[in-house]
Amino acid sequence: WSAARAAEWRPGLAGDGAAHGEIFASGHDAAGAALALALAQDRMRVAAGDPLAPAPGEQAWLWVQDAATIRLTGRPCRAGLPATLRHRLIHVAAKTPEDALFALEEGLRCRDLAFAIGEIAGNPRALGLTASRRLGLMVERHGVPLWLVRIDARRDLGSARMRWQAASAPSPPPCWNAQAPGTASWRAELFRARAHPCGEWILRDDGQTLLADRSPDIASLAAATPHPGDLADAAGAGSLAAG
Repeated sequence: WSAARAAEWRPGLAGDGAAHGEIFASGHDAAGAALALALAQDRMRVAAGDPLAPAPGEQAWLWVQDAATIRLTGRPCRAGLPATLRHRLIHVAAKTPEDALFALEEGLRCRDLAFAIGEIAGNPRALGLTASRRLGLMVERHGVPLWLVRIDARRDLGSARMRWQAASAPSPPPCWNAQAPGTASWRAELFRARAHPCGEWILRDDGQTLLADRSPDIASLAAATPHPGDLADAAGAGSLAAG
């Protein structure tokens, strides 16, 4: 039991080699893109302790959306992004899934990118197992992490090392102002992973750390005592997309 427990995924394991991930999410909220950003930032925090990693703030990052995704979720809203990432965003609005995949492959060849996020709606023929393997090879060859968000898609075949199902979860109430936004929270199910057993977590990003709780009781988590920093961080916990 202890060995299985030790093998579980948890925030801060960004150096485990799982740099290619897929996140399945609904088009009715921004849970997929938000979780992708949270996982990317968690990986960057770990890399910041590596003396060979680029200095924080120097690298741009890529966000690619196809037209169907933009209709469902909207384009990125810079004001809703983490402050350290707003000025570094390169956004690509692609017309088709084929164009989006081409933009992602070209972006992954650029070693100067900190990471890449792609959003593609549904299960287009262009995004088959071969295309997924091509993306994985690009990640391994050039070292740019990729999180591909699948909007309103069924779980088809894919080569991503970690595959998630994401949905919004209630935020804990702020400490001082009950009307203020709470800490961004998600229910995240890891249903496929090469290095870790599958599992389900409530994940929260307080702006400085990605926190994980294995408890399945969302109602009790939402009523939990908030961190004193919740109110200060509330301004950075808004929606990541604007219609």
